[in-house]
Amino acid sequence: MSSKSLILASQSPRRAELLRQIGVDFSVQTADIDESPIPDEHTMAYLRRMAESKARAVQSSLNSDVLRASPVILAADTIGDLNGEVLIKPRDRDDAVLMLQRMSARVHTVATGVCVLSGDKCDYIEVKTQVRFRALSEQEILRYWDSGEPRDKAGAYGIQGLGAVFVESIEGSYSNVVGLPLCETASLLQNAGVAFWQTQ
Repeated sequence: MSSKSLILASQSPRRAELLRQIGVDFSVQTADIDESPIPDEHTMAYLRRMAESKARAVQSSLNSDVLRASPVILAADTIGDLNGEVLIKPRDRDDAVLMLQRMSARVHTVATGVCVLSGDKCDYIEVKTQVRFRALSEQEILRYWDSGEPRDKAGAYGIQGLGAVFVESIEGSYSNVVGLPLCETASLLQNAGVAFWQTQ
């Protein structure tokens, strides 16, 4: 079947790998937007604003020839939430250590907002996963920071990497915690006319 071209509005290698995992062809174009939260902005409102803003920023940057081809744009944003505290990427080592200490032996929520923009049509979904950490010692948190893995991760850990040893259990989508809920994303892409392995 014919398939619309897809642009991934993200520089995340994890999202790119997840899309390749389900057989999606795509190109990458990053969105340059201000990701600062608005004062008193609800976590989920921030998530939606980020995903939609990334998609629209990429769409507005395309030249007329590309726009005539009506590409589909996929953007996503992932954040953690610990009892109302937004868990974003750590600013530095101290921030990461404090974040992981607060998450130790507790359950946090990982939420991803996924936006698929096709012309004037904008579809958005939000997927949440509950993640339980075992108790973490300060020594292993510091060793984990020294590995370099937490530096660009929301919540200061990567479930698909070394941080997997902290995760006692999850309830919900695993790929959502990595950065892109594949079941729900595949449905959005199919509705937008983008092929993946089942529809090629």
